[in-house]
Amino acid sequence: MKAAKLRDLSEDELRQRARELTEEVFNLRFQLSMGVAKNPSRVGQARRDLARVNTVLRERAVDARGAASATSGAAGLGSKRTSG
Repeated sequence: MKAAKLRDLSEDELRQRARELTEEVFNLRFQLSMGVAKNPSRVGQARRDLARVNTVLRERAVDARGAASATSGAAGLGSKRTSG
């Protein structure tokens, strides 16, 4: 699935898709180890799809955190001190 289509999904739908893909990768790897996999390349496709879903979820988390910190101003900037 393309990342552009994933961005149209809600966060709940993305999390559900991630669970489905995680289970699919597990099952495909199990089939591959047993030698009964019909399409061995599907493992890689499923892993890439899972990575895309996780990327979109992470983008949203970063955007939400960025929006929250933008409203709080410069809080936290320069507060880290190092010894030396």
